[in-house]
Amino acid sequence: MKPRVSVITLAVDDLEKSVIFYRDGLGLETDGIIGKEFEFGAVAFFELQSGLRLALWPRKSISHDTGIDEQPKSSTEFTLGHNVNSISEVNAVMANAEKAGAAIVKQSHETFWGGYAGYFQDIDGHLWEVVFNPELLVDD
Repeated sequence: MKPRVSVITLAVDDLEKSVIFYRDGLGLETDGIIGKEFEFGAVAFFELQSGLRLALWPRKSISHDTGIDEQPKSSTEFTLGHNVNSISEVNAVMANAEKAGAAIVKQSHETFWGGYAGYFQDIDGHLWEVVFNPELLVDD
């Protein structure tokens, strides 16, 4: 299998509230909710970077589409990493996320490996790590 991940889909409890969090709170661009005309079809996409999108899809729709019963939420199944180029950017993103309604799980801090990072949970409990790694600068 070639590594071609193009969509990361997050299960959400309330699609409209989650769109507001990501669009208005974090500033991610979206065309809004599409597919409302289909039962279990409403979804929202956000462009993250070239060729990668974030999708928000209701838990019940994922359950219906896969045939798997809804499972209990777990914030420790995976994290999403958002790399930035400075300590001040980490602090700014964390403050913006908190203002948008995110729960700060771990305040921004110097890491044991020489970076700087913090964690927040979105309104559905998904963990995001905001991180400055001086060895892994990102293109703006």
